[in-house]
Parts: sequence; C-alpha cells; structure tokens
Amino acid sequence: MYNTTSENLNPLLLRLRQGCFVALLLAYSTCAAATAEPLDAIIAVVNDDVVMASEINRMFERVKAESQQQRGDPPPDAALRRQVLERLIVMKIQLQLAAQTGLKVDDDTLNRAVSNIASENGMPLARFREAVERGGYDFAQFREDVRDEIIISRLRQREVSNLVNVSDREIDNYLATQVQQDTIEMEYRLAHILVATPQAASAEDAEEARKQAEKLLRRVRAGEDFLRMAAENSGDPQAFDSGDLGWRKAREVPTAFSEVVTSLREGEVSDVIGSPSGYHIIKLLGVRSAGEELTVKQTRARHILIKPSELMSSDDVRERLHMLKKRIEAGDDFDDLARSHSEDKATAAKGGDLGWVSPGDLAPKFDEVMGLLNFNGISDPFETELGWHIVQVLKRRDHDNTREALRGKARDAIRRRKVEETGQAWLRRLRDEAYVEYRFRE
Repeated sequence: MYNTTSENLNPLLLRLRQGCFVALLLAYSTCAAATAEPLDAIIAVVNDDVVMASEINRMFERVKAESQQQRGDPPPDAALRRQVLERLIVMKIQLQLAAQTGLKVDDDTLNRAVSNIASENGMPLARFREAVERGGYDFAQFREDVRDEIIISRLRQREVSNLVNVSDREIDNYLATQVQQDTIEMEYRLAHILVATPQAASAEDAEEARKQAEKLLRRVRAGEDFLRMAAENSGDPQAFDSGDLGWRKAREVPTAFSEVVTSLREGEVSDVIGSPSGYHIIKLLGVRSAGEELTVKQTRARHILIKPSELMSSDDVRERLHMLKKRIEAGDDFDDLARSHSEDKATAAKGGDLGWVSPGDLAPKFDEVMGLLNFNGISDPFETELGWHIVQVLKRRDHDNTREALRGKARDAIRRRKVEETGQAWLRRLRDEAYVEYRFRE
C-alpha cells in the first residue's frame, strides 16, 4: 500500500480534485466570451507534433481566469502567453514520451476520474457536464485534457518518483543536523524567481543568466512588486502562481536555498543564489510555528485486494469481493479467504494483516473507508490506485509516535526535496533534448 499525494498530480487535475472547478469556470467563461477566436495556426513544432494557436488560446484563457480569481491581477498578456506556450511545449514532450513507451489511460479509468471530479465539485455527472459546457469548455476536450493530466502524472511517477529512494543513513544524517527542535517546527512561506539555464549551459549562457537575475533583483529592491515580477519573468513552473511556493517546513525547502531562507527576516529578499537549475531570488513572505502531533490514532486492520484484468472487469471484481464479504459475514474465516484470494503478496500470507498503521500510511481512500468502520466491521468493496479492496478493522489504539513521526517526517521531507530536484532536472533534460521550432514573430 502507498499514499498518493498531490506531488503526483498536475496543476489542472489537482485543482479539479480540490473542488474549485466551478468557480474557475465562471471566471473562464467571462474571459473566453470577451476573446474572439482567431484563425488557427501552427505556433511551434515540437519533435513530430505541433502547438496550435487554438491550444494556446484555450490554456491562456483558463490560466488567466484562474489568476484573476486567485489574485485579481494577472501578469501582462504577452508574458502570460509566453509562459503558456512553454508549458504546452513541455506537456507535448512528456505526452510524446508516454506514447513512445506505451503509457495510456483507458476510457474506464478516465470515466472514473471525471466522475470523481464531478463528485468532488458537489454535482452528479450530468449536471457537471452542463456546467462545463455553459462555461464554454467543450466537454470532449475537457475529458481529453483530464486524460493528458493523468498520463503526465503517471509518467512522472514512473520516471521520477518511483526512482527516488531515501536511505536510513540519509534520515539519520538529516535528523543529526536538526540541532534545535524549533528549527524542525518552523514553516516558511516563500516566493521565488528563477532565471533558468539549460542543463549543459556554457559559461557565457550562465553569465548572461546571472546578469539577468541581478537586474531583476535590483528592480525588486527598487520597489517593484515581487509577485508580479515572478509572474512575468520567472522560468519556474510555479510562475503561474506568481512564484508562490506556499508554506514549507525548513526541511522541505529546496536544497539550493535552504540555508539562506532560515537567515531571512519576514518580507526580506535574498541575494541571487546559483544552482544547477539557474539563478534564484527568494522572498520570505511569512514565518509561522508548525505544531507537531506526536500521539496518533493507529488502526490494526486486514484486507483482501483483487485487481481488474483483461479477464475480469472492475464490475466483476467488485461482485467477487461482495461475495467474499457475504461469506465472511456468514462465518467463513477472513484469514483463509485472504490467503487464497488476495493479490496483495505482502499481506496475503499473513491473512491480509496490514499490522498497525497510522493516518497517511495508506492511500487516502483506504484511510477514509477504514476510518468509518467500527471494530470488526467489514467494508463494502472500494477502489484505490492498487485495485479493489474489502477491509476489516480489528483494533485501534493511541500510540506515542514521537520517534516514528520524526523519522517519517524526515523521510517525507528528503523524498519531496529529491523528487522536486530530480523532476526539475528530468524536465530540463527532456526540454533540452527536444527539437523545438517556433513559427511566430514577437
């Protein structure tokens, strides 16, 4: 079992799952209605694919609407269009790699994802479709955009997240550097401007990027708004959010500027910081204390997992698990059925026993279902990323999780940092290796 977090989701899909799509549609429809659709044209060639003007316009209106909804002050259209074009180029490259390696999302998976998005926005699917189309967003195109987001998310999971490991020695070394407990418990809200350099930048390219960063820093220190500067000039994917990296604990701050951040005062801007990605300017927007809950409610549970296959559809799997549940309720032994039917190799030999688990150890849906069960209660079949399950709760306890929590937080922090840094390097390499030809004039 594993926990699927937002680090594996692309921005559109994450926002949809957070249930903010309806408000975004209202802003989007206002923006789109005011924009005449020009004749379509090829704007860029990306390997053996193209970026069309219509694609840029569609994403531009969506991003602009979101920016207006969140901040009310989007960057200038020209700067935003350049950012949208670069985002589309990088998306095309990733989708091409996914196609070359056979990564697909079937219609059943897509249907479930769209239904979940509708549910998380508080609507049945039919009414959600009407809302999408009233907002000027073709529903068939919306489905394909969601499909692309899922493909890219799975590609990044395969190419980056699944390859990142954290050793016990790394955790030990990390904790050894946390001399004061309050250092661990501080959170920082950061904004970020990146002047990016290619992966194999020449000395001349690096020097030019450094000079550009120094110029931006002088403008910031002369009084220009940092967030607006980030939205217009940053080469970081967070530029759409005005470079706002959100709240992060000290251990979650990227390595390139982690030491600098802890020395800044609230509202202060750093000097230019060099890294393999380019040159950074950091502003500390806020500091707060993060309380640590070290006593957790743990659950002892067991489950049976069955996965859909070419021979067995999701409906067939669900019905099979319903029958197993009825047999258990009629007196059959859960352990025996788990050993003979469960496809979770790690737990089947133990009668499906998951041991003691803490909140966040398992997939979110698994946590949710398990949390609603009484002692010895057995769930109806439910689906996670791994397949379909039934679960039974055996015991619960309050557990002093101090040591495990500190090590778990250290592991998560190191992993997030490594995933972020590895992911940025991976995207930079893909972009550098791709053939991109622009077909427009500034």
